[in-house]
Amino acid sequence: NREITTRLAEENTEKAKFWWDCYRRLIQMYSEVVLGVSASAFDQILTNWKARDGVKNDSELSVKTLQSIVHDFEASVQAHGKTFPQDPWAQLTAAIEAVFRSWNTDRAIHYRKLNNIPEDWGTAVTVQSMVFGNLNENSATGVVFTRNPSTGENKIYGEYLLNAQGEDVVAGIRTPKDIQNLKKDLAKSCKQLVLVLEKLEKHFGEVQDVEFTIEDGRLFILQTRTAKRTAAATIEHFLQFVKEKKLKPERALQKIEYEQVKQLLHPTLKVTEQKPMARGLPASPGAVAGKAVFDPESAVIISRSGQKVILVRRDTSPEDIMGMAVSEGILTSTGGMTSHAAVVGRGMGKSCVVGCTEISVNETLKRASANGQSFSEGDWITLNGSTGEVYLGELPTAPVTWGKTAQMVFSWADKIAKIPVYANADTPEQARLAIELGAKGIGLCRTEHMFFDKERIKKFRLMILSENEVDRKKAAESLRTFQREDFVGIFKAMKNLSVCVRLLDPPLHEFLPKSENKEEIQILTGELKISESKLLLRIQQLHETNPMLGHRGSRLGITFPEIYEMQVRALAESLYRSIADKNPVVLKIMLPVIFSELELKVLLLNLKKAFYEQLNELTKDRPNLLKACEKAVKWGTMIELPRACIVSKKIAPLVDFFSFGTNDLTQTTLGISRDDASKFIPDYREQGILSVDPFETLDQDGVGKLIELSVTEGRKANPNLDIGICGEHGGDPESVQFFRKLGFDSVSCSPFRVPMARLAVARAELDGLKF
Repeated sequence: NREITTRLAEENTEKAKFWWDCYRRLIQMYSEVVLGVSASAFDQILTNWKARDGVKNDSELSVKTLQSIVHDFEASVQAHGKTFPQDPWAQLTAAIEAVFRSWNTDRAIHYRKLNNIPEDWGTAVTVQSMVFGNLNENSATGVVFTRNPSTGENKIYGEYLLNAQGEDVVAGIRTPKDIQNLKKDLAKSCKQLVLVLEKLEKHFGEVQDVEFTIEDGRLFILQTRTAKRTAAATIEHFLQFVKEKKLKPERALQKIEYEQVKQLLHPTLKVTEQKPMARGLPASPGAVAGKAVFDPESAVIISRSGQKVILVRRDTSPEDIMGMAVSEGILTSTGGMTSHAAVVGRGMGKSCVVGCTEISVNETLKRASANGQSFSEGDWITLNGSTGEVYLGELPTAPVTWGKTAQMVFSWADKIAKIPVYANADTPEQARLAIELGAKGIGLCRTEHMFFDKERIKKFRLMILSENEVDRKKAAESLRTFQREDFVGIFKAMKNLSVCVRLLDPPLHEFLPKSENKEEIQILTGELKISESKLLLRIQQLHETNPMLGHRGSRLGITFPEIYEMQVRALAESLYRSIADKNPVVLKIMLPVIFSELELKVLLLNLKKAFYEQLNELTKDRPNLLKACEKAVKWGTMIELPRACIVSKKIAPLVDFFSFGTNDLTQTTLGISRDDASKFIPDYREQGILSVDPFETLDQDGVGKLIELSVTEGRKANPNLDIGICGEHGGDPESVQFFRKLGFDSVSCSPFRVPMARLAVARAELDGLKF
C-alpha cells in the first residue's frame, strides 16, 4: 500500500524507484483483475507521462514521475467508482475471491468449451512470495522455449527484458531481447537457465515453455508447461525426440494432439505480384484472408453470420479469447514471438502476425494504416503467418505440401495400425492428394460430383428429361466417354490400390434447370424437340418435396436403368484399360440408398449383365485379361438407412462388401437434416441434451447400435463380408475407436482428414499400452 511503499522507499533511497514501480503495477493489475477497471485507463496515463518525460520505456521513468503516476492511477480507480484498498489483508481476501469468480466468466466458460474442460473441475488459488525482475539492471524476466515453437529448430528460443516484470514481456509493452543475448547481459544466470531447460525437457519428454525471473543475479523458474507450438514444429520435435532416444515412436504418437494434425494442413499464399502493406513477426504459420475487425465482440458477431474475420489489435489479452477463437487469423501491432497473441495463436492453430510496428492501429475508430495504405472494419485483408506479411484485399491461397517430416512420423502410425485408411475422392487431383497424405485407396468416389461441368450437366439433363428409353440411352451414351476418362484418371492416380465407386446418388432436383431460367429452357426445348409447356410439365413431375429422401440413389437406378448401365459399362472399359496397362487396381462398385434385398437383386442382375457384357466384348481375344478383370471387381452396397441395417442378414449374401454411409445413417436415424442441424444443435449441446455434434462424432447409443447389429448379422450371413465406413465419421478419432472394436476392415474420410484417421487407427491399437 501507499504507506508501506513510502517507508520502504525512505529506508533505502537507492531502491525508491523500484518500490514505487512495484506499487503502480499492483494498483493496475489489482484494479483490472479484482475491481474490473479497464486497462486502457491506466495505459493512457502511463503513455502520457512517458511522453511528458520524453522516455520510451517504463524503466526510464524517475521516482518523482512514478509517484505522480501512482497518484493518477489511484484517482482513476476512484473515477470508476471503485476504491483501491490500503489494508493488505483486504487486498489478499478480495484477490482470492476474484480468482474463484474468474471460473464463471464468459471468457473462462468459452475457453473450457474450446478445450473440452469439465465445468465441475473448479479452480484453485496459490499464494506465494514474489520475485522481482524489475529490481535493478542485474535483474530480468523472460519466456523461453526449449526448442523453437514456430519452425521446430532444435535451439533455445525466447525473449527477455532487463529490469522488468513478466507482464512487460507478454503484453508487448516493451520490445524484448532475443534469448541468445542473455549470455552477454547475465552470463552466470544464462548458464544456469540452459542446464535447467535441459533437465525439464528430459523429465517431461516434451518441449517446454518456461517463464523465469532473475532477481539481482539469482535465477527463479516461475512456471513450466508443455509448449504450444505450430503443428509442423510439434511433428519436427517428436522426430527429434525419437532420434535422440528420448521417446519411442509409440509414445510420440500418443502425445500428438488431433488438433495439431488438422493444423498441419494450413494453406499457403499463392505466388502474387501484390506487395505487402506491412511486415511483422511470423508468429504462427498459414495464409488466411478475412474481414478486419478491431474488437473481440465484433469478431464473434460477424463470424456468426458465416463471414471470415481477422482480429486486428494493438496487442491481445486473455479477455480477447472469444474473438481470437472465431477468427481466421490474428494481427497485432505490438508484442514479440512470446506475446499473448503469438502463444495463443500458435496453440489454436491460427495464422498470426505480431509486432507489426509499421501498422498504426486505432481500435476506437476501427481503422489501421501503414506506409500510405489503410483499411477499416469490414475491409478484406490477408495474412501470411509464415512470413509475417500483411496484404490489403483477399489473396488466393494453396494447400500446404505434406512434408518429409510428417511422412516419416506418420509412417510409424501405419506400421502400428491394423486398419487401412482410405480417402473419399472424386477426381484424379483429389486422388493424388489422398495418396500424398497417406491414403491406401479410395473408399468413396461420388460419381454425381463428376456431372457439374457445364457440358456434362446439359447432357445429363437431356437424359433425365427425355420421355422415352431410346432418347435416354442416346443421351446416356454421350456421357459414357466423360465417365470413362474420369475413371481412367482416378485408377491411374491410385496405381494398384483399391477404388470404391459409388453409382450416381444425387437428388434429381440438383440437375434440373430452374423454370424461370428462360435461356436454359429454350436450349433444352430445342434439343429435346418438345414445347416449352411440355418441358416445364416434365420438370414439375420430377420435382421433389423432400429430395434427400426422394428420387435418388438406387431408386434412380431402378426407374432410369440407362444411367447405371452407362456407368458400369464405363467402369468395365476403365478397368480393362487399367489392367491392360499393368495397373492392377481393385474396383469396388457400390450401390447407394438400398433398403431391400429385392431392390438389390434387381439392380445387381441388370448391372452385372451390362458390366460383364462390356468386359467380354473388350477381352474376347484375351482370356487371361478377362480373368484378371473379373478377379479385380467386387460388388457391394452402402448401408445408410436403418432398414438396411436391420435386414443386413438378407443383403449380405448378395454382395462382397458393406460400406457404412454414416452421414445419411445419422440423418435417417435421428430424423435430423445435417444441412439444418447447425440451427439448433449448439442449443442442444449448451443444454446438455447432446454432448457432441452427432454429425462429427458418431452417436454410438443409437446409430452405433444399428451399425453393430448390421455388422453382426451381415457377417453371420456372409463370413467373407468386407466392412468399411465412408462417412465423415471415418476421420473422427472417437468414432474410429468404435469401428475398430467392431472389427472394421477399413475407414475412409475426406483427403484432408486422412492424416488424422491414420493417427486414430494407430492410437486405437496403442490404447492402454505403456511405453
